[in-house]
Amino acid sequence: MPIYEYRCTRCKSKFSVLVRSWDGPSAAVCPRCGEQRSERVMSTFAYHKSVKDIHDESGEPSMESGPDFYKDPRNIGRWTEKKFADMGMDVPPEIKEEIDSARDGQLPDSLTGD
Repeated sequence: MPIYEYRCTRCKSKFSVLVRSWDGPSAAVCPRCGEQRSERVMSTFAYHKSVKDIHDESGEPSMESGPDFYKDPRNIGRWTEKKFADMGMDVPPEIKEEIDSARDGQLPDSLTGD
């Protein structure tokens, strides 16, 4: 059973109507003002994004520390990578491996207490 959306021609409010037949109602009554004339409008839809997509679309996180700074996995190791780049050096492979592991959720033993 489809749900159609309508806009009232008098008060311009938008409302939904559950249609119990395939024909659909020819007109829907506005629940707000009682107007019997309404026009059918295009329904919106939801598009769910992953946390990674949201991070990718929001761009590079700021280097300013806040209470949630390290809740963003992109921030793990960013300071170290930036300092190596500032000095014109490449990040050593073993450090790069530790940073990448931390970004994937595997923290170094020194941080886990093992």
